[in-house]
Amino acid sequence: MTSKLHHNGHQPILLGNARRGYRGVVQAIDSEKVASALQPVELESRLIELGFVEGAKIEVLHEGIIGRDPIAVRVDNITIAVRRREAMAVVLM
Repeated sequence: MTSKLHHNGHQPILLGNARRGYRGVVQAIDSEKVASALQPVELESRLIELGFVEGAKIEVLHEGIIGRDPIAVRVDNITIAVRRREAMAVVLM
């Protein structure tokens, strides 16, 4: 199966897998397969409230020392911290 490249030359990536310095754009939220204490619909709502909406520009600014968790992410013009396991619901391109 061939992976499809998007207009910016990137393949889709989950925010939880992104490393410091990665820049992308939110393509979707897919909370169904994420290991979170929250129910999928609650996780999706929380991420949207934090600004992870389709088209938002993302930059990974910092990774925690232990297990690279949590991560600090700039979402458009705000900076937030999010757990990697919950960031796995954010699909970037």
